[in-house]
Amino acid sequence: MTTAIRRLVLDVLKPHVPTILELAEALSKLGGITGVNLSLSEVDQQTETIKITIKGDKIDYLAVESVIEDFGGVIHSIDEVVAGKEIVEEVETAQDR
Repeated sequence: MTTAIRRLVLDVLKPHVPTILELAEALSKLGGITGVNLSLSEVDQQTETIKITIKGDKIDYLAVESVIEDFGGVIHSIDEVVAGKEIVEEVETAQDR
């Protein structure tokens, strides 16, 4: 039995083409995904760095990774994973201040 991934936040480097609109559409068509948010954080001459936030009931990380790679992208880091029956938000502690 695997635990359902409910939210993923990824730091991704991709070429300018295809656009983030096309990548968002492709990711949103994957099973188990209820929403995606792509934010452009940096633009270089040939590439762009984007933050991808994916929300769903049962996100298939390997399918997400495959779509990103098909679009010429590479995952630099997994910045957040939320799994389980419900989404638990991160809480600020004294160490975070």
